[in-house]
Amino acid sequence: MTGVVDVVEHEPGCPLDRFGDWLESAGARMRVLRPYAGDPLPSAPGAGLIVLGGQMNAYDDGVAPWLPAVRSLLAAASGDGTPTLGICLGAQLLAVACGGRVDVGAAPGRESGVVDVRWRPEAGDDPLIGGLADPFPGPSMHADAVAELPPGAVWLASSAMYPHQAFRVGAAAWGVQFHPEVSEPTFAGWAAELPDVDAAPVVRELVDRDAEVVAAGRELAARFARIVATSPAVRH
Repeated sequence: MTGVVDVVEHEPGCPLDRFGDWLESAGARMRVLRPYAGDPLPSAPGAGLIVLGGQMNAYDDGVAPWLPAVRSLLAAASGDGTPTLGICLGAQLLAVACGGRVDVGAAPGRESGVVDVRWRPEAGDDPLIGGLADPFPGPSMHADAVAELPPGAVWLASSAMYPHQAFRVGAAAWGVQFHPEVSEPTFAGWAAELPDVDAAPVVRELVDRDAEVVAAGRELAARFARIVATSPAVRH
């Protein structure tokens, strides 16, 4: 039996969503931590770590006072080889935790809809993403972005609008700017809250491409679960 993957949820509107079922189907066990509701964060990584998205930015310690602890956890996980996945804000927190930089309100503007994520040659032999759909259909809804990757990070993917769509720090800590986990109801909720997003066509894009999104997201989740199960860093 594999150890437990800690999942850090920053707000109710940005949950693990479909990834939960996909990970469980692949044999992973999860513990969702909600620091906004008072859940304490572990001082050290467990068998795996997933850090989800949220409306705050990667430096918003005043709004989300648990962010320093999340960054510390990400730095520790990336340093000791714990299988780690940062999604959107989670990817930005991983970048900052490991010495990179995030642009808040990045100049290209908001990236929304289902983005074609293009893998770089460096992704070819990556244990998580090597051989995934190319382009990868990445549901997106962000205005902040990783501006500088951490020293030594492997740059894995880009989109037409933003260069740093995916990267790896160390052996097993990945950040993805897109949302492979998101369902249509969750995505529609985000779009409806943002005045700079024309919600109807953006949500329609996800609905129209959902078969692609599900196939790609499920495979990504299954690979992450396998990495956790076989990682020498697993703690039972």
